[in-house]
Amino acid sequence: MSQEQKSSSMAPVMCVVGARPNFMKMAPILRALAAHQPPIPALLVHTGQHYDTDMSKKLFVDLGLPQPDINLEVGSGTHAQQTAEIMRRFEPALDEHKPSCVLVVGDVNSTIACALVASKKDIPVAHVEAGLRSYDRKMPEEINRVLTDQISDRLYTTERSAADNLAREGIDLSRVCFAGNVMIDSLEASKPHARAPQQTLAAHGLDAGLAAGRYGVVTLHRPSNVDTPESLTSLLGVLGQVAKDLPLIFAMHPRTRSNIDRFGLTGLIDPARIAVLPPQGYLEMLGLMAGATLVLTDSGGLQEETTALGVPCLTLRENTERPITVEQGTNTMVGIDPQAILAGVAEILAGRGKHGRVPEYWDGHTAERIAADLWTWLGS
Repeated sequence: MSQEQKSSSMAPVMCVVGARPNFMKMAPILRALAAHQPPIPALLVHTGQHYDTDMSKKLFVDLGLPQPDINLEVGSGTHAQQTAEIMRRFEPALDEHKPSCVLVVGDVNSTIACALVASKKDIPVAHVEAGLRSYDRKMPEEINRVLTDQISDRLYTTERSAADNLAREGIDLSRVCFAGNVMIDSLEASKPHARAPQQTLAAHGLDAGLAAGRYGVVTLHRPSNVDTPESLTSLLGVLGQVAKDLPLIFAMHPRTRSNIDRFGLTGLIDPARIAVLPPQGYLEMLGLMAGATLVLTDSGGLQEETTALGVPCLTLRENTERPITVEQGTNTMVGIDPQAILAGVAEILAGRGKHGRVPEYWDGHTAERIAADLWTWLGS
């Protein structure tokens, strides 16, 4: 049978997205599957875990993602409710389309839910971004990562140390392929289209002059940082001190905004020095980060993106599942201790921040390597 005949007779790869980080990872994969010679057929499933419809649509447009072939429209709920509902709605889609494999990315509830359903139905599972570990079992994402890797048949890693993590957990390394970081594929493809920071601020009626010189970017959403008045008060107090020396642009997660209102902390944010934005589209956020002097965040993805952009990053967590951003990149772990955060900011403002380097295979071609390996693996 010729390669073209194999392609035309192949059952589709069912590609799953659920929440914002998945979109950035899946967009280049879908392009690479379509561009592979011969093309690898694919179906895009959106679980609806990311339920802000307007933001979801904007991200699809920004990233050039095709509209989903299937939308499960799951919406919000507790971790258990959401995971269970995704599983319940995903199973009939598997029965109808009978894919050659299910491809999941990252570590959100959609990732483990769809991988689990596929595995129990004896459908091969490929996991992109496998082997990352924070070794903090209090993080729901860590549970999702560990369990998804255990039931996956093909595991694509972003950094070489991930294979060591998988080996310690008893996973046969013949199932592992070091492909690189597919998130950086989206970043490299999108850089020419990034929105100017001044344009983003002006679009929300904010002072565009805040981004005229040096500025910092802030994101906070981890429950451990924003769900108690003590931790959120402390972090907002630190941001207020930082803002005296460096204006800040705070892309505020709905969870964080809700808790600031609930705890009565609005007065801790000086609008003259801290510009508060709603969650931003990918091109807006990329432009903000690319022009920033530093980024303060508790996000996993931003640790990678700042390393790729060469922008110093201070991570407001005690651990990271992306150690390569610390070892080789621009990331520094400062936790939530105010003095450590202020010392890290002072180092960067004094010109002593990390310059780092772009890690191996963070070159914009990861999705192509995944598509080539997937073709060989499915053929075998």
